[in-house]
Amino acid sequence: MAEAEFDVRMTVNGVTRDVRVPSRRLLSDCLRHDLRLTGTHVGCEHGVCGACTVLLDGVAVRSCLLLAVSADGARITTVEGLTRPDGTLSAVQQAFADCHGLQCGFCTPGFLTTITAALEQNPAPTEDEAREIIGGNLCRCTGYQNIVRAVLRAAELRAAEPGAAEPGTAEPGTAEPRAAAGQAGTP
Repeated sequence: MAEAEFDVRMTVNGVTRDVRVPSRRLLSDCLRHDLRLTGTHVGCEHGVCGACTVLLDGVAVRSCLLLAVSADGARITTVEGLTRPDGTLSAVQQAFADCHGLQCGFCTPGFLTTITAALEQNPAPTEDEAREIIGGNLCRCTGYQNIVRAVLRAAELRAAEPGAAEPGTAEPGTAEPRAAAGQAGTP
């Protein structure tokens, strides 16, 4: 018996996308295979490594743990959607480049989306808070020091942007596509 398929409409990186998916298709597989957005990486497929993290309605989530049908009507931002409309790097992307926060790059998309969401909620993290922000993402190459530096640098870059709110003054949920990371642990 054939698996049931469902029509799903989601806004991905600002573009409305319609896709027909089997009922058990994971959001990560839908993004990678159906929508050809291969920046979302699949590592452990158990929600542990964080490589598949995307923003779902502004919240950092593990796309390997969500069914694509559950994203019907949602607003999704993948790593491809973090770049500014003019093509320049976001503050988080620029900070990773400035601080050499990546080596092989496999885990980087998950870190970028996680940090983007977290800085929306806490625009001026301490070093300990930066470690907590990235604690739910695994990297086998870097040792995390430069990723922690990148979190702090991204906060500096964001604060220097024209129109940046003072830390703690932005109302929760007012900016897109960033929101709470919801990830714990300390590397």
